Amino acid sequence: MAFFTRGNARIHFEENGRGEPVIAVHGLIENTRYWRGVSDILGERVRFISMDMRAHGNTVVDGEPAGYDAQTIGEDIMALADHLGIQRFHLLTHSTGGFAAVRRAMQDCRRFKSLILTNTGSATAPVPADPESIRAFNDKFASWFERYDWDMIAAGLKVKPGPFFRGIVESEASEEIMARACEMMKAGDRNAIAAFVRSFYTDPDPRVEGLRKISCPVLVITGEKDDLFLESSRLMAREIPGARLIEYQVAGHMTALEVPELLAEDLIAFIETHRS
Repeated sequence: MAFFTRGNARIHFEENGRGEPVIAVHGLIENTRYWRGVSDILGERVRFISMDMRAHGNTVVDGEPAGYDAQTIGEDIMALADHLGIQRFHLLTHSTGGFAAVRRAMQDCRRFKSLILTNTGSATAPVPADPESIRAFNDKFASWFERYDWDMIAAGLKVKPGPFFRGIVESEASEEIMARACEMMKAGDRNAIAAFVRSFYTDPDPRVEGLRKISCPVLVITGEKDDLFLESSRLMAREIPGARLIEYQVAGHMTALEVPELLAEDLIAFIETHRS
């Protein structure tokens, strides 16, 4: 396994293929395994690099500050590119990884050949609310990971999939996809993820003015069964100059697990268009 060190974090990443560099960042409870189906296809055409965010997968943070915030994770992405000697790259993101990436792009997107935002938004608290309500919601959500093991969580999601797993449960290949999702989740430390939840999801402002300043090519992808991020995806596509929007009728939130071939096809087409 490959790692690089940034401050008190030992950040895990994987590489596949060669050519045009693509750095991929996953969402909550996910890790590099989330991209495996897409990476297997894209690895024949590009240099596909996926990283585990702090509190996820094989990435480990020792001590404080933990850096469970969009600013720090955005900096981690740039540090990975620096570690690999990559000046400019395509940034592919999903959900929480997209929160960090789009906030980074608002600050400076000159190193992004393109930005691909799947099933995500520009607010780090997906549901608008006052700070106290957000804290209460995050605490309740975090306690779910602390109280239940992964098998119990997976069993519950099969009965009540919520906005994140609805597309998987309704898929014709539900059992196969759910098995892959469970394998992916079990690579995570539930207590670290709980701490991440309490720290990360705090800002309900989509920062529309910031979206309007993003100048790199942008592709926004979502699924019509992604109840939580459908509208936020449409908002980003409206407000980011020149952004393109793709909506999959057959998919929900976990597009890389639910429709990896379809996603990979659209990613290749977009990346090929913006190689230089």
